[in-house]
Amino acid sequence: MEYGILGPVQVRDGGEEIPLDGAKQRTVLAALLMAEGGFLPDAALSWFLWGDRPPATLTAQLYNYVSRLRRKLGPSVRIDRREHGYLMRADDDSSFDLLCFRELAGQGQSAIVAGKYQEAGDLLRQALALWRGPVLANVCEHLANSEGPPLEEARISVLAGRIEADLAAGLHPQLLPELTRLVSQHPLHERFRAQLMTALYRCDRQAEALSLYDQGRRLLTGELGVEPGPLLRAVHRAILSSDPCLHRPLDEWH
Repeated sequence: MEYGILGPVQVRDGGEEIPLDGAKQRTVLAALLMAEGGFLPDAALSWFLWGDRPPATLTAQLYNYVSRLRRKLGPSVRIDRREHGYLMRADDDSSFDLLCFRELAGQGQSAIVAGKYQEAGDLLRQALALWRGPVLANVCEHLANSEGPPLEEARISVLAGRIEADLAAGLHPQLLPELTRLVSQHPLHERFRAQLMTALYRCDRQAEALSLYDQGRRLLTGELGVEPGPLLRAVHRAILSSDPCLHRPLDEWH
């Protein structure tokens, strides 16, 4: 059985998707999966489904959703009732895309620390390829709004790490279009801006790199009332002095 929440919530068995009955059933499944084999209290599940307006028939409705989910998933999955909550245990052959993402991301980060930049880039690309679209795209809004943003932040962090690995591997010319797009999409994300500045400098486009810093500084001071952080300032100083450290990975010198 293959479970996915990094996009629309889905279950596949032998390559065939198992249809789920609406946003609430998908919410129950996603919440149980994200508990990662731990206890999911009724109160938490209720909030994911209805927010602060649960129905008077809360317990009965939770029971019905879980019962239907059991029937959909079959005997290879156990969803046990505990006092005031549920516990889901899948078979050992099942996979869960969030756990796979975390494992690959951890391996990729370890490869970066070890200086194995090509291997790190490949591992982090595999992790990012598990995302099929906006996370938790078809569940109730309370679950999506509470759990979606931290998961998206994890994706952005892994993406920045993959770009760092590719920069360290000398792929700065190929990264320019992607980094330009990312800075446009995330103008306040200082790491993407620092990476683009570094790539531009390595491509002998120092003036554009300095202009990019000035744009970022105006955005940060104008919208947030803060100065650029240590990484962005360090890259700016290094470009001004043509510091050779700009040809080393950012994590090694900032």
